[in-house]
Amino acid sequence: MAKPVRKAIFPVGGLGTRFLPATKSMPKEMLPVVDKPLIQYAVEEAQAAGIEQFIFVTGRGKQTIEDHFDISYELASTLNERGKKTELDMLRAALPKPGQVAYVRQQEPLGLGHAVWCARNLVGDEPVAVLLADDVVLSKVPCLKQMVDAQAKTGGNMVAVMDVPREHTRRYGVLDVAGNDGKLAEVRGLVEKPAPEKAPSTLSIIGRYILMPEVFEHLGRSERGAGGEIQLTDAMAKMIGRYPFHGLRFEGKRFDCGDKIGFFEANIAYALARSDLAKDVKAILKAYAD
Repeated sequence: MAKPVRKAIFPVGGLGTRFLPATKSMPKEMLPVVDKPLIQYAVEEAQAAGIEQFIFVTGRGKQTIEDHFDISYELASTLNERGKKTELDMLRAALPKPGQVAYVRQQEPLGLGHAVWCARNLVGDEPVAVLLADDVVLSKVPCLKQMVDAQAKTGGNMVAVMDVPREHTRRYGVLDVAGNDGKLAEVRGLVEKPAPEKAPSTLSIIGRYILMPEVFEHLGRSERGAGGEIQLTDAMAKMIGRYPFHGLRFEGKRFDCGDKIGFFEANIAYALARSDLAKDVKAILKAYAD
């Protein structure tokens, strides 16, 4: 029987240079969409998918992330004294349970594949999810939950995918597809950031993965790929044929919050999805549209 997906890796060691000066002293993963930091959306998505252990691959200057997923006794005491029970309950509900969170340092920025490899000893011999906080997916059923449910039937590796304009393929890992049933695409090849004219398709991977533990063996060879970095896509490609491998066309709207326009759009979309904000946000947008 296939092992369930119980663990998730969150690579959060990046510098966030595209959001300077905001990220000079604040991790990019702590940038808020409405009133919640990006990394909390990712963790809540993992919790909704049944993840039990949360592994953060950090770097220098990421202490704020650790503090966010810890108890703030001063804040809790102040809220309690002021009778702010709703706010206090909200903060408590956002915390993983004791012992569920672990942190490991990525000392050098050698690529996404290297960041994932740094978590190898905390994963062991079982499948693992990888979530990139830059990608936020607004959906009725959380994106990773969709993937976990699908992977329970197919087994093997799975990535979340979406079609992108062909001129954007150089930004993504792109699938070479053997066949698909509309929702699931069978993968026969992967290419990292191909030029548009060389891309095997426009079906591209976003920041959600479910991977077999063998990926760490391939990542451990430290082979450099596109951009001179250790690419996760290259390691995944080496497992094709050894395990089932599928791309899931997930239901929902993905926002690239590593990009300023994508981040801005995410704030609008998530605000409009909130009953307490939608009316006022629509009025503001209308005022600027006139």
